Amino acid sequence: MARILIVEDEMLVAMLIEDTVLDLGHQVIGPAMRLETAMSVAASEDIDFAILDINLAGKQSFPVADQLTERGIPFMFASGYGAAGLADPYREAAILQKPFSPEQIASALSRRLPC
Repeated sequence: MARILIVEDEMLVAMLIEDTVLDLGHQVIGPAMRLETAMSVAASEDIDFAILDINLAGKQSFPVADQLTERGIPFMFASGYGAAGLADPYREAAILQKPFSPEQIASALSRRLPC
């Protein structure tokens, strides 16, 4: 069981991700819906993986990605903009294209989480 941080500002999308993560037998951390909250959680919680919406109420989540990178915690972005929404140094980061289905979330997690 992995502890997965969800950073998403749209409640319905956050609930979809949360339900999928729980159905897969993992533990949900969050969801963090604002940048400040996400930064606090990313700095202090025991996290195995994170799913980061790029745009959080008009603020980008790249500072959270920086913090996770410093802690050695893997993550992927979720965005309706696809790879075009990624900033350097995250151009090659994993991205989950919105809109996505529970199956797409499960598949992306299965490729990125240790067995």
